[in-house]
Amino acid sequence: QVQLVESGGGLVQAGGSLRLSCAASRSTFSINVMSWYRQAPGKQRELVADISSSGSPNYADSVKGRFTISRDYAKNTVDLQMNSLKPEDTAVYYCHALHRYANYWGQGTQVTVSS
Repeated sequence: QVQLVESGGGLVQAGGSLRLSCAASRSTFSINVMSWYRQAPGKQRELVADISSSGSPNYADSVKGRFTISRDYAKNTVDLQMNSLKPEDTAVYYCHALHRYANYWGQGTQVTVSS
């Protein structure tokens, strides 16, 4: 079992930055892939970025060059640094962990970008 708790969402103007953090209830050394997803109103949940246990990141085309995902094994966290935010980044952001073939989700944190 893995519990995930997100923090760091909020309201920001276009062009601004936010940093999301996801705290896991167990050592992230044992978690294969940690990811950030987002879901905007009326849209399907989509992958934003993920990072493997070896630290290799992967990004959606829409956020490449603006977002950075990172893992802190000492703190058991995965962070998402979001720069140059756009109104279309507005969504609920969810932390996800793939551990021993099971999927775990956080409760989500709202990010709102005003124009």
